[in-house]
Amino acid sequence: MRPVPDIITPGLKILFIGFNPGERSALTGHHFAGHSNRFWKLLALAALTPYQLRPDQDALLLSFGYGITNIVARPSRTAAEITKAEYAAGREILFAKLRQYQPEIACFAGIGVYKEFARLSTVSCGRQATGMIPGIIDFVLPSPSGLNRIKSADQLNYYRLLAALIAN
Repeated sequence: MRPVPDIITPGLKILFIGFNPGERSALTGHHFAGHSNRFWKLLALAALTPYQLRPDQDALLLSFGYGITNIVARPSRTAAEITKAEYAAGREILFAKLRQYQPEIACFAGIGVYKEFARLSTVSCGRQATGMIPGIIDFVLPSPSGLNRIKSADQLNYYRLLAALIAN
């Protein structure tokens, strides 16, 4: 499976950070491309985008001031296949990206992603009390994966909180 390129530029409002590309993303070359992934739908429902983008339109996120990267670049069938060594290496790479690109908000698409990044055992969704890098807000969303059992309506509440945060 081939890696999926970052969609990133300096000064973003939000940099979305996933675990790693899934199989479908690796096949298509686009982020959050799994058939059951709710990312694109939730962005639109929360009015973070004016309409629902398709995964093959992921580069359009830059026009809204958003980008996407992952804590681990290697694609896999599930995030459970990611090794501790890959997380450790990815954590350092992600720290470097955040320092270089300085988004206003580092938005982690999954509690587990933030746990690995921040090296915390307990994490709640929403704005984190302290960012890992001064000047960057850390925000955690529930994973949009279709494997996540959190109801879409409950997930949408966190996307709306994120939208309200950038509206201020």
